[in-house]
Amino acid sequence: MSVVQRVAWAALAVFLLAFTVLEVINHGIPALIAALLFLIAPDLPLLIGGRYYGLVHRPWIPLAILVIYSAGLLGDWVPLFTAPLGWLTHIALDRTSATASAIATATAVPDS
Repeated sequence: MSVVQRVAWAALAVFLLAFTVLEVINHGIPALIAALLFLIAPDLPLLIGGRYYGLVHRPWIPLAILVIYSAGLLGDWVPLFTAPLGWLTHIALDRTSATASAIATATAVPDS
């Protein structure tokens, strides 16, 4: 990954973290719990062998959940919005470090 890509991921991480904090301030403890849980959860596959680490570090999954929530298809319970925000923040933070790229490559789930 190039330096420009890492800087872009870092900028996205800062934005997502700020947005998550704003949502937590506006909506309270349930939003905080969901955001923190999903900020940590993507690394849990490493505890069980790492097989799905690469899968949960793909940005499309939390992004799709954010789009579906924003379209109103998941109701209006805010933790359903802050959880994928925390998840996407985690992915963006990981993409800024070389270590995360190495782990994801080593434990990637085959496409087939």
